[in-house]
Amino acid sequence: MTTHHKYSPVGQGDGPRPRSLTAAELWKLVSQRKFVWVACLVVLLPFIVSRKYPEPLVEEELTPPPTASDDVTTLIDFTVGGCNIWKGDWIPHPDGPAYTNTSCRLIQDHQNCMKNGRPDLGFMYWRWKPHNCELPLFDAKAYLEIVAGKKWAFIGDSIARNHFQSFLCSLAQVEVPDCTFNDGIDLNVHWHFKSYNFSLDIVWAPFLVKSTEDEAEGYAQGIEKLHLDMVDESWAPSLHTYDYIVLSSGQWYLKPSVYFLEDKVVGCHYCPKLNLTEVGFYYAYRVALRTVFDFLISSEYKGVVFFRTFTPDHFENGRWDNGGNCTRTVPFESRAISLEGMTLEMYTIQLEEYGKTLRRSTEYSFKLRIVDTIHASLLRPDGHPGPYRNFQPFAHDKHAKVQNDCLHWCLPGAVDTWSAMLMDVLTHL
Repeated sequence: MTTHHKYSPVGQGDGPRPRSLTAAELWKLVSQRKFVWVACLVVLLPFIVSRKYPEPLVEEELTPPPTASDDVTTLIDFTVGGCNIWKGDWIPHPDGPAYTNTSCRLIQDHQNCMKNGRPDLGFMYWRWKPHNCELPLFDAKAYLEIVAGKKWAFIGDSIARNHFQSFLCSLAQVEVPDCTFNDGIDLNVHWHFKSYNFSLDIVWAPFLVKSTEDEAEGYAQGIEKLHLDMVDESWAPSLHTYDYIVLSSGQWYLKPSVYFLEDKVVGCHYCPKLNLTEVGFYYAYRVALRTVFDFLISSEYKGVVFFRTFTPDHFENGRWDNGGNCTRTVPFESRAISLEGMTLEMYTIQLEEYGKTLRRSTEYSFKLRIVDTIHASLLRPDGHPGPYRNFQPFAHDKHAKVQNDCLHWCLPGAVDTWSAMLMDVLTHL
């Protein structure tokens, strides 16, 4: 097929030979082309400068994104009982939280902001208000009555554990549970509510797929080794013992890692000293999520799967490792901020892989629901421990330089709303 060029070189192309251009016409043509290039640059520049993390170099080749005619995210129903509870704003809530660090002894120290001396306590006095409906506060007694005789597991990373502890503290206001298992480092802990015969577990699986930071596969300790096609053995064998599972992950994928498929290295993320192809964590995260959903389908799981979305951080004035902090004391308004950059990329990957799984709904018998906490979390820069992840960090020097935690959440606080959202989904199954 012949390509037709409006301005073909002399002697090429179809049709009559074009006449010679005058100097004025030539300058006009050049100016037009300059304008096109400048216009393109103006359009692309925001995307270029906004990139905070490298694009996976082989993402397009290995896992092409959906085309416009194959937008699987349209399969996702974000309404719960007829309302989108995920989009809204935070409004004042004078009653405060359902528990405190004195009424719940189960909070880990690095999330116990009151104990550690945080001077402002306003972060505990906000309530989530969806734009077009109401989200009921978490009713711990009603929840325990619904799940009596059942077994739940939160499976994921330290954010999953953060949510688990919030959940546990709320339930403990109704009945103090018995600890039936602890691995000694609080990564895997099991609790039992005797009156309701209800078990609640936290299972440590920061990538959801098989991983190790120890020396292995010929690579030194300190860099993660991820088998993207193998589900983590910390939760795979026990899957069928749970009636409900809450899956979440994401932030750990930013760590330097080497990736394996079928026990062969396929690339890495941030490994400049290794002779490997940089494929990036976006590629790894997409493949890992696909592995997890494939496993759930092939295992013929018959319970309920809650898939919680990505958790944004709120570091300002730097990163976590070079002075970044989070000093805000009130929430953002939804009209003033939106998802962008890496957070948006990870969220998009989640929605696409979740949507692809929904499209396969005839292949599985479990119930799959999204718990889309990302939007409410984005609006809470005030909800993190900041420097108060440690006990009284400024007791000896009010100007001390302290590493901030702007990723995890103070308890009680904003993360308690995730439980209200989760229960609302549960009651509308």
